[in-house]
Amino acid sequence: MAKKDKHGERGTNGDGGAEAVREDPGPALAPLLRVAPGERVGLASLDTSATPGGPSGKAAGIEDAARTAAPLASLQERLYAASTAGDRRRVLLVLQGMDTSGKGGTVKHVAGRLNPSGCRIRAFKAPTREERAHSFLWRIEKALPRPGEIGVFDRSHYEDVLVARVRELVPADRVERRYAQINAFEKALADDGVTLVKVFLHIGREEQRERLLARLDDPDKHWKFSTGDIEDRALWPAYREAYELALERCSTEAAPWYVVPADRKWYRNWAVGRLLLEHLEAIGPAYPPGDFDVEECRARLLSD
Repeated sequence: MAKKDKHGERGTNGDGGAEAVREDPGPALAPLLRVAPGERVGLASLDTSATPGGPSGKAAGIEDAARTAAPLASLQERLYAASTAGDRRRVLLVLQGMDTSGKGGTVKHVAGRLNPSGCRIRAFKAPTREERAHSFLWRIEKALPRPGEIGVFDRSHYEDVLVARVRELVPADRVERRYAQINAFEKALADDGVTLVKVFLHIGREEQRERLLARLDDPDKHWKFSTGDIEDRALWPAYREAYELALERCSTEAAPWYVVPADRKWYRNWAVGRLLLEHLEAIGPAYPPGDFDVEECRARLLSD
């Protein structure tokens, strides 16, 4: 990651990923947003309104995002088709961020381009009594995508080193142990064919205030508002530090984190969609060959 410059953007590098999926893939986005293993993260220095690697503006971004629908659908179908022949590969998109950062909106815009029958979407709330009786990873394991599926988590196991840390819901030493547990868990998933795409939607504090005020101004959005959102704003520095620690300690070669500036909704949706597309292209799923004689079957059908 690069700090914000006077233009509010980061540098570019990389190539375009898999061939023949997109006509003009352009530079890869993932290297621009990835948190390198061991990298120190200073979220205050990252511009939440930047558009690193993005199109020239909102209209171009929306248009480009729409063009990803066809290649995403094709790759999703091939991923599922490959699973029918025993391929265990699947994708898990993890979305984390402060309140109003747009996790739900991202799910709607990005997953909306996919075939719902091949998706497994889960929004994690506060753990239930049954969930609290198990390891913090228990409910996560139950929601994982099956081979050939694309899973999307709105919040995740990271709540247990974020909210649990800030609100002191469990002893500090237990929180400390969880970083290593998460890394081991994610490494095991990667070894079993899961491609993890972990995205932190990075919203600014002033932008959050505007979005919360907009919810208060619209009676149809009151259901999305909670007085707890105001209480959490008072803990903004603590949450920022908790996120920095999670990004630093749990961005690994097997499961890197990506920081997506989220003040501009169009860029947020474009960037997450592009990251998902690039990872599917890297997997390169293919339709499995048939286990039958095509010409013999054709002849039988024609003679019927």
